[in-house]
Amino acid sequence: MGKAELKYGRVLLKISGEGFCSTSGFGIEAEPVRQLAKELKETAQLGLELAVVCGGGNFLRGETLTKELQIPRASADYMGMLATVMNAVALQECLEAMGQPTRVMSAIAVKEVSEPFIHRRAVRHLEKGRIIILAGGTGNPFFSTDTCAALRASELHAEAVLKATKVEGVYSADPEVEAGAKLYKKLDFHEVLSKDLKVMDHAAISLCRMNRIPIVVFNVYKSGNIERVVQGQEVGTTIGDYGDEPR
Repeated sequence: MGKAELKYGRVLLKISGEGFCSTSGFGIEAEPVRQLAKELKETAQLGLELAVVCGGGNFLRGETLTKELQIPRASADYMGMLATVMNAVALQECLEAMGQPTRVMSAIAVKEVSEPFIHRRAVRHLEKGRIIILAGGTGNPFFSTDTCAALRASELHAEAVLKATKVEGVYSADPEVEAGAKLYKKLDFHEVLSKDLKVMDHAAISLCRMNRIPIVVFNVYKSGNIERVVQGQEVGTTIGDYGDEPR
């Protein structure tokens, strides 16, 4: 299958730290990382240009450290950035063991294991068929990796942000609490913000809205879903500029 058969030519995938371990796990576990790498490789081989932003919640969350240990938020957030570097290096090594060229680019300097994020270099890697894994968040405290995903997608002119989650998409309520929660197929950016739906933080949603980058929220644990999304199949929830269009 060639690039012409794909809905998107270049996308940014946001994978949370929980994607690197089992549902109730901690740290980095072999099987989830191996499965993620396999799907990323197969998707890239379709001709897609793929950037990945890693979270670090499988190790720690800056906000939690601040509350529980009284670590200043800025320091706690930098610790979280370091966690994303560990995830990125693990994913890179797994991808390259499978024969997929990959580069880790970090917003904070960890030169022994990553390149600095430089816009033109990142674009060149994508054009050469390399998956780029973006670590270190935005490089600044007080910004989430969701905001990093929206920022990098805007910089790299990605055609969509793919938000990988453990549920099928965006619901009207928590589906684990309310059995009758409605799964949305389409949502308008304004609706997400006005209803305060817990998809991504407001800064990320607003940035994607400003740059007209749709967000697809889907279950990454269902095998083949990444490939289905880039092929344009109806998977999860798509957030975009729909106005009064029926959803």
